[in-house]
Amino acid sequence: VNLEANSLYWESTYAIVQALMAMHPTVNVEAVSIDQLCQMIIELPNFADDPSLVNEGILNEILREWYEEVSFP
Repeated sequence: VNLEANSLYWESTYAIVQALMAMHPTVNVEAVSIDQLCQMIIELPNFADDPSLVNEGILNEILREWYEEVSFP
């Protein structure tokens, strides 16, 4: 459990997706590369995790969730 409720960590995939949707409402999710996604997440104002801890599996999961959120609201 995160003590800092507003902080984003890699495992908070749904919260990260919500933040990405708020920060990038017009982005074409299908055109976002894994590298771009990683950069977008690290630049989120409340992102508090260590960028070196991420792996492609986590990024793919976030990208899939984001795609589902915008495609099937």
